[in-house]
Amino acid sequence: MSSQSITVVALLADPDAPTEIARHVARILPARLAGRWGPGRRFEVEVVSEPFTAETEDLSTLMRRITERGSREDWDVVVALTDLPLHSHGRKLMVDLSREHGSALLSLPSLGGLRLRTRASRAVEAVVLSLMEPQDSGTKEPARIHLPAKSFGGRFAPVHPDRSGKGESADLRYVVSGWRGYLRVLVGMVRANRPWRLVPGLSKALAAALATGAIATVNSTVWNLAASLSTPRLVIAMVGSVVLMICWLIVDAGLWHRSVEDSPEAKKRTALYNASTVVTVGIGVLVCYAGLMVVNLAWALFILNDQVFASMTRTPLHAAEYWTLSWFVASVATAGGALGSGLESDEAIRAAAYSKREQERRIALRDEHGG
Repeated sequence: MSSQSITVVALLADPDAPTEIARHVARILPARLAGRWGPGRRFEVEVVSEPFTAETEDLSTLMRRITERGSREDWDVVVALTDLPLHSHGRKLMVDLSREHGSALLSLPSLGGLRLRTRASRAVEAVVLSLMEPQDSGTKEPARIHLPAKSFGGRFAPVHPDRSGKGESADLRYVVSGWRGYLRVLVGMVRANRPWRLVPGLSKALAAALATGAIATVNSTVWNLAASLSTPRLVIAMVGSVVLMICWLIVDAGLWHRSVEDSPEAKKRTALYNASTVVTVGIGVLVCYAGLMVVNLAWALFILNDQVFASMTRTPLHAAEYWTLSWFVASVATAGGALGSGLESDEAIRAAAYSKREQERRIALRDEHGG
């Protein structure tokens, strides 16, 4: 140890969201570790932000980088955090532990998307305490290392231990599996992508949608169409426009991931990446759609004249008509926004749709395989 009474814990975090989470964990971790360990020991936590996952997803390579980084510093324990989804023999990695080197690698998407900071704090706390436990008889036996499931998001979390392969530095790794594990990682990936950033990232598409909505709101033909449409048809128009926008963004910006390998494991990873892309873009488009409805309703309340509307549609202008018109116009405007998104650069859309690590991962893959 660095001192008889001080243990230095380093949180090595990828830039962006992992660094933010690491800083949050660092504020509360010393007190929690001291409370769990007992008197006689003080903990210091350092946060180091650097792209340790650059250009690789190989677990052996990542653990070697973490160990080498820790050996250059006066750290007792190193826990690395990344927002990349990592895989181990077809399973989705939660955490890799190497008690011999006092290091661990934690994949944040495997913690899910809800209460992520709380889950990350509990997971890091459990990992640090496990790495500090003395080994029996100078051996490292994976079966002796135990981390409770509640450390990873609940007693019934789909998490279980898995032995590492031969030649790997990890003593033990925890993975998630099953359909619950798949959904957990998917939600974590979507959260890492921060879909709400898609809204300001599509400024040209939003400008086109707002212009389309403003014109459509004062068009008498649109009034008549909106007044004649039933609720099921309005729902179909909404779904159609949202799906059109999602497909256009994914295809036009080249967001669809294609596997360069034919193995079942590679295909599963590709399906997971594409599912996270569809959900991320879908959430962003739905947020845009809701915003367009609000803006169109406010514009209609301001600009429409009830007498003119009634003379053109033979329907009095009441609250239901305002709502129906705003709903239909939002669908029309979303379709117009899909066309306007073609004015956005592919880089701008990718930056809005993906986390920093995921952008770099896809760029590396594209460069490696020639586009």
